[in-house]
Amino acid sequence: MRVREKNDLAGWFRFFLVGVTETARGGVATFDRIMKLQKDVDERLQALGSRAANAQKVAPAAIRNPIADAARIGKAAAVSPASAYKLIADLERLGLLKEITGGMRGKRYAFEPYLKLFR
Repeated sequence: MRVREKNDLAGWFRFFLVGVTETARGGVATFDRIMKLQKDVDERLQALGSRAANAQKVAPAAIRNPIADAARIGKAAAVSPASAYKLIADLERLGLLKEITGGMRGKRYAFEPYLKLFR
């Protein structure tokens, strides 16, 4: 409004740049938290022993799409459906996946630690 009434283009520009700066700082802080989460996830996955390699294939896919079903998780890990369900159980036990549908069929899982970064 002040730009229109008083021709305060410099004031508007300062306001705009403050917004850009704050948004950039927030983005950098979120990126730092994502990097820390990736390190934490890698450390947790080491507890899975021989299944850690398959679980490590799921983590990047979960960051790209934090809500998934067993088929998507199995595809990301390149494992059979039975192995995907075992992997899901392991990831739930580690606190990395959380079942969010509450049903017996068509279950969907959330990569909960990642989603918490944006709440």
